[in-house]
Amino acid sequence: MADTTAVELDTDVHDRLTVLAAARGLGLPAYLAELAAAEEREAGLARATHAFERAVGRPGFREAFALDFGPGRTGGRAARGAFS
Repeated sequence: MADTTAVELDTDVHDRLTVLAAARGLGLPAYLAELAAAEEREAGLARATHAFERAVGRPGFREAFALDFGPGRTGGRAARGAFS
């Protein structure tokens, strides 16, 4: 048997979550597990987005990217293995 923990919810919240779970053909525990996984993915995407925004904000990043991958380019440094 899986380890479990009791969670207390307002009856209204429990009922609303149960309806949402049923609409997906799931029981409440499975729905909450899916919801948690989706939130974890969203948090990971937010971290990746923040890291990307920091990277492209660095001086010279955009210019180097355009030099390597701009129109008509075949890969520049990346094609020569500079990033290997």
